[in-house]
Amino acid sequence: MNMKKMILSSMVCLLLLAGCGSMDGEMDQAAELTAQERTQLYETAIRGARDQETNEAMPILTSAEEDQGQAVFDMLGLKPEDVEACALSVSLMNVKAYGIAAVYPVAGREEAVRNGLNDFMVAQKGSFEQYLQDQFDIADKAKLGVLKDGTILLVMCENQDAVYESIKTTIEAAA
Repeated sequence: MNMKKMILSSMVCLLLLAGCGSMDGEMDQAAELTAQERTQLYETAIRGARDQETNEAMPILTSAEEDQGQAVFDMLGLKPEDVEACALSVSLMNVKAYGIAAVYPVAGREEAVRNGLNDFMVAQKGSFEQYLQDQFDIADKAKLGVLKDGTILLVMCENQDAVYESIKTTIEAAA
């Protein structure tokens, strides 16, 4: 097992243990991850689903205040006030159809977040439709879904099905 997978496994185990059990031994359904814990989970899930080269090339942002953070939020159609927790990774260059976003929306802002991410997908398809066929195909196969815990997950990259399932599995195991 490589170091990345060991760290990911350890993180998932710790998060699972932290969320298990109440005083009477039952699963505490009310226990939720804090925004910071959820953000860390998202970042860990994305890193674990990607190869080392992609992790080095594509930074993961977790707030609009980070360097290029507002540009990424704008590109994804997100507003900081709509997002409780997130991990975002996109290509800011218009030569690659790439975007991964795990977003836990503020209550009542789910539709705004889904619409923003969907608009990003549509824009990416439009950008590459007449330009780079391989990148258009990636954008066209992008996946957008809502996980059991309310996380909205967008995956637009090569091998998107495997990447989506890896991130989904990690988040749902810990959330």
